[in-house]
Amino acid sequence: MASKKINLAVLISGSGSNLQALIDACARDDFPARIAVVLSNKGDAFGLTRAQKAGIPTEVISHKDHDGREPFEAAIIKALTPYAPDLICLAGFMRILTPHFINHWGAQRMINIHPSLLPDYKGLNTHQRAIDDDKDTAGCTVHFVAPEVDSGEIITQKQVPIHPDDTAETLAKRVLVQEHIAYPEAVERVAKTLLPQ
Repeated sequence: MASKKINLAVLISGSGSNLQALIDACARDDFPARIAVVLSNKGDAFGLTRAQKAGIPTEVISHKDHDGREPFEAAIIKALTPYAPDLICLAGFMRILTPHFINHWGAQRMINIHPSLLPDYKGLNTHQRAIDDDKDTAGCTVHFVAPEVDSGEIITQKQVPIHPDDTAETLAKRVLVQEHIAYPEAVERVAKTLLPQ
């Protein structure tokens, strides 16, 4: 018999490789989550194709169709609510979200994956910044979303070594492999805290 599962809403803007890692994990009977919906702010995001192939409902809410962040976020809330998500997963969703949107879902009900070992290198260009600073390790972090960008409580991290000949591109590829391990691990950990014991 399949175990109990929480509902995930996964928000994407692009190719959805982390989404694919979650789709694969959720296919396991013993994984404590299922993806109820995938939402993108870009209609041509390849992640939507990944979701459709897996039989997952999709929604597209373009920020360009709304006059400002608040109406855009209100439209996302309206689209997601019928799917009753227990956890919102940001997987390459390239929009900054307001405190109102984050707080709407309740405390620690939204997570994000970030391509650095937070608290180092919040924001963009994380791999190049780590190389420029002569760091010997890089990695990724899955964390709860807080109103201040990339500052929420850390759920899990994965490290990779930085090689002397690394470019931002080669480092990003190695970090991405770890992202695909870290995100399902983090979802599993959070899901177990949300399910009735």
